[in-house]
Amino acid sequence: MQSLEEKILCPCAKCGLVIPVTRIIAFEHLICNGFMKGYTKWILHGETSSHAAQNIESPIDTRESNYTIDMEGIIHDAFQHNIIGEEEHDFENDNLHGGSNEPNTKAKEFYNLVKDGETELYPGCTSFTKLSFVIQLFHIKCISGWSDISFEKVLKLFKRALPEGETLSNSFYETKKLITALGLDYEKIDACPKDCMLYRKEHANDIECEVCSTPRSEAKVLHHFPLIPRLQRLFMSSKTSDFMTWHHNKDRNNDGRMRHPIDSPAWMTFDHNHKNFAADPRNVRVGLASDGMNPFKTLSVSHSTWPVILIPYNLPPWMCMKQPNFIMSLLIPGPKAPGNNIDVYLEPLIEELKDLWENGVETFDASTKKNFNLRASLLWTISDFPAYANLSGWSTKGKYACPCCHQDTYSLWLKYSKKHCYMGHRRWLENNHSFRNDEKSFDGTKEQRMAPTLLTGSMILDMLEGYKIKFGKTVVNPQLPYGWKKRSIFFELPYWKDNLLRHNLDVMHIEKNVCESLIGTLLSLDTKNKDNLNARLDLKVMGIKSELHPKESESKRTVIPPACFTLSKNEKNCLLSIFRDN
Repeated sequence: MQSLEEKILCPCAKCGLVIPVTRIIAFEHLICNGFMKGYTKWILHGETSSHAAQNIESPIDTRESNYTIDMEGIIHDAFQHNIIGEEEHDFENDNLHGGSNEPNTKAKEFYNLVKDGETELYPGCTSFTKLSFVIQLFHIKCISGWSDISFEKVLKLFKRALPEGETLSNSFYETKKLITALGLDYEKIDACPKDCMLYRKEHANDIECEVCSTPRSEAKVLHHFPLIPRLQRLFMSSKTSDFMTWHHNKDRNNDGRMRHPIDSPAWMTFDHNHKNFAADPRNVRVGLASDGMNPFKTLSVSHSTWPVILIPYNLPPWMCMKQPNFIMSLLIPGPKAPGNNIDVYLEPLIEELKDLWENGVETFDASTKKNFNLRASLLWTISDFPAYANLSGWSTKGKYACPCCHQDTYSLWLKYSKKHCYMGHRRWLENNHSFRNDEKSFDGTKEQRMAPTLLTGSMILDMLEGYKIKFGKTVVNPQLPYGWKKRSIFFELPYWKDNLLRHNLDVMHIEKNVCESLIGTLLSLDTKNKDNLNARLDLKVMGIKSELHPKESESKRTVIPPACFTLSKNEKNCLLSIFRDN
């Protein structure tokens, strides 16, 4: 089997025998993506040379080589649909009849790209099209770490090897232009290793960090994937552009159930506050997901990076949450998470979102064959609870950890468990709810308090007005009130303070953690059991649930009385058998 540093060329449909990965990752890719089309004989994974030669000679597909690249799949992934041959509009004829525009420059580049996806590399070539060859070559450059100079020399060599009269991209820059038209381009931005600043704009030529004086030679690299061209390409296919106005379709199911963000009060409130934006259903609403070190492991990004993903909510529910429709915006360098300093890395994205809100960008809509001014807005962020603190600026640790109760958080330090617990949840119930007067089942008291007032964006800005916050691991900032750590960079967006819901918690993580704790407690697992000796001792200190307090036996051993949920051995076996059979 051919390998590179104990890695193999992944034969899944997306990697296409180009990307070297470990066996475990290749196994995961094959489960998620399936085998690449046409790879029926394992010429790169153990077949003899005779088998390899036989496979090379066999015609698998007129568009594929042994380094197969599925151009229809590439176009599908990049532009959301297989549109080769579908967008060859006769615009001049359309204009004679009125009702359409000449495609703008970006759209023309896209349609030329589609044609290149069908053009043979040279007459008689059945292995590559012009587009597939350049993408394949550029892909190898990226994963192999070729310099631009070496890539330029390879291109010149291929140009000399082509039949007379045939052309290929003459330079790296022409190839780069082609990759940009495909929507795969990105920007590398140097960042201070202590997360103080980015070397961009007025700091583009600095040689050291202006905050901590760390030399630029030690900088980390932020990968920024421009949002604007990725939003524009969603409208370049008539199929995709139709789906981008799905939420405005009056025929969609509107029975009061929440199937999509458009059914939420947050979406409706946003439309009410910004009627001009809502007037054009083509304007894009996105959500931002950033969670832990590589939350979307199926994206196959390094575990030393923190990806920031955008989700286009204009698409219907069966599309918007599918991985091919996620928009990678940023890859924040590690090896440690940026924490509170994530705002430094979010600057390029926030500037794009501000520009898309205030000015918009001319975009060609293939379904109507007209240019329009595309605008976009950020509805909310999605993260787990620790990342919530990094994005919102409110600390999710310590005395004031609850972002809903904020300064009215009712917390109690547990002496034996050595952590805060958060009480007073009954305040959020209706005034006549029976739980409010239930002393025995809770902490021995009746709950008569009203629920805390939720903080609006304007209230947060007033609370943090006048505080100057700097970023970086070495910076000491002034003490902010209550649990605040910073004024979130999202408030740079003009509409952010008026959003009804600014931050969402990722239910997947919450369900997982709660489920593990419940199962661990029911089965008395050492690592996840919440009903332990320290918990019982804390109940004794609090003076509640006396029947559960630890007792000392005649042999001077500490005994923990069983709780109502304590399972016997037979009951545990019964529970486990249910899990096994279902």
